[in-house]
Amino acid sequence: DGFEEIEGLTVVDILRRAGLEAITISITGQKEIHGSHRIDVLADILFEEVDFTSLEGVVLPGGMPGTANLGAHAGVDEAIRTFAGQGKLVAAICAAPSVLGQSGLLQGKKAACYPGFEDKLTGAQVVCDEVAEAGNIITSRGMGTAIPFALSLVSYLISEQKAQELAKGIIYRQ
Repeated sequence: DGFEEIEGLTVVDILRRAGLEAITISITGQKEIHGSHRIDVLADILFEEVDFTSLEGVVLPGGMPGTANLGAHAGVDEAIRTFAGQGKLVAAICAAPSVLGQSGLLQGKKAACYPGFEDKLTGAQVVCDEVAEAGNIITSRGMGTAIPFALSLVSYLISEQKAQELAKGIIYRQ
């Protein structure tokens, strides 16, 4: 609960437009999730039901108190550490890169976040770019960077050409 709706749903939308299977996961024990701006969303699956070995990556949306909820969830911590260790995609936007920082995943890596969260990106080389890519770790600044963030995930998971095709199709920066 408390996720930033645009950050979470833009990523799902863009990934699905790219032909990827993007699933939404609830950590609350119920499928109904309450966004930070009182927009309710029905998750595809509960955290406890997910076979994480079948996934190519994990994306954490920002928002408050959503980011704090993600950071306090032991299963999320285990998943992002495992994915990072396996070289799988670990991405976060807005305040959520702080969850990666608290897990020690940003040490020596370039990372971006929402202004005011820089000190929580432990060990990172903090940048103010829309999107920061450091191998399998991708971070972004906030709601206004949700589209370039999502397109960077498409580029990482499929190709830059596919990301450019999608950008053109949605009339992004034409």
